[in-house]
This record gives sequence, structure tokens and C-alpha cells, in this order.
Amino acid sequence: MNDDEKVVSLSGAPIFRYTDGENEWEAPHGEECIEEISDHIEQHIGEIDMVFHELVSDTVHIDVHHVKPTEDRPFHTLITSGMSDLPMTTPEEYDANPYMELMITLPADWQISDEAFRDEQWYWPIRQLKFLARFPHKFNTWFGWGHTIPNGNPAEPFADNTRFMGVVLAPPIGVPDEFIELTINEDKEIHFFSLVPLYEEEMSLKLREGSDELFDRFDQHGINEVVNLKRRNMAKKWFGLF
Repeated sequence: MNDDEKVVSLSGAPIFRYTDGENEWEAPHGEECIEEISDHIEQHIGEIDMVFHELVSDTVHIDVHHVKPTEDRPFHTLITSGMSDLPMTTPEEYDANPYMELMITLPADWQISDEAFRDEQWYWPIRQLKFLARFPHKFNTWFGWGHTIPNGNPAEPFADNTRFMGVVLAPPIGVPDEFIELTINEDKEIHFFSLVPLYEEEMSLKLREGSDELFDRFDQHGINEVVNLKRRNMAKKWFGLF
């Protein structure tokens, strides 16, 4: 994207458009840090119950590690490995780390099994993790704090049982501070970001007023990264209040 193509939202944040299309299929770069990431997860989050491996991969091989709910951490945690095998294409004007992995946190009653995943209402979090972990490499772009990504254009709900139509990237708050960054060597530090699902109106709010306004509303109402399909829409009023 050249300077003539750059546009900004009403909040002043840049909007990235992928006018050149996605890169052609490329054999994946192979699982360079999977052992370090696995050890990091088990040290700070919990024992890995299973890993959802890709059978066919494009550009990068994305696996999803599953940590079951425990008494101390009573929800499912899904974390990628493989996104950080390649650096993202970060612009020079932003002080952005080019190595990232993604995670999503699901309530304890979320169904995690091959049979359940035949139904999109249970599978969409894994689909999003895999899609978004590959996205920056396919479009020569990058992700960072507060970036929102709609589910398609125009955006559509992830499944029939939810009105969530996109996600925002945020540092996870329900994990030890030591988990958020993983130093591989002096040239590579992996940052972990959570996917927080959003309603269509919340994505519009972020574009109008910026990420700070959206996250301020989350903080005011105790919304964290644990997916809650019934949570209130922070861009709508109820009883005269936001």
C-alpha cells in the first residue's frame, strides 16, 4: 500500500486495505519455535491436553494448543504456534514487534472435540485462530494492539448462535505477565495477543472513536478476553447508559 492509498478512520487510526490480493500458495516454513512455545505454555498457562495439527499448510504451519480448564484457570485456552515462524511486514513508522502468536479463551462449557467441531458454533474460534495467524503473511501486512478484523466483507456472524462479527487484538490480562512475551534469541521475541470477539457496532465504535474508547468501556463493565456469547454490546445503550 503506497502513500496515496493510505486512509484513516474517524479516530485517526490507519485503515489497511489489501488491494494487491493475497500471495500465491507457498510451502510452509517449518515449526521453528514449537518446542519453545509449548514449554512456555506449560510453564505459565497449564498442561497442554492436545494439539490440533494442520494436515495441509500454506506459507506457515499453524498448530493450535489446547489447555483444559482447571480449578485455578476455569476455562479453555487455545494458543497458536507457527505464526511467528515468519516476521510480519511491519511498517517503518510503527515501533511494532514483527513476531506474534494468537490465543482465545473459552468458557468451561465450550465443547472441544472432533465431533463438536463439525458444528461451526463450536469450531469458529479455531477457524479464526488459524485464519488470522496466517493472514499477515498472506497479505504482507501486520497486526498489533487494538487492530480490529471483521469476519469477511461485509462482516458476517461467526456462527448461527452469535452476533459477533469480528475481533480486536489485545494483550491477555488473565495470564501471568511472564507469559505475554517469549524471548527466543537476541533477534526474536514473540508477543502473545488475545482475540476478543466484537459486535458489528463495536467495530464501528472503534473506527469512529479509537481503541482506547472501546477498551475503556470494556474496563468499566468488567469485560475480559473470556468469550461470552451473551455479553452486552458496548456500543449500544441500555437503560439510558452505555
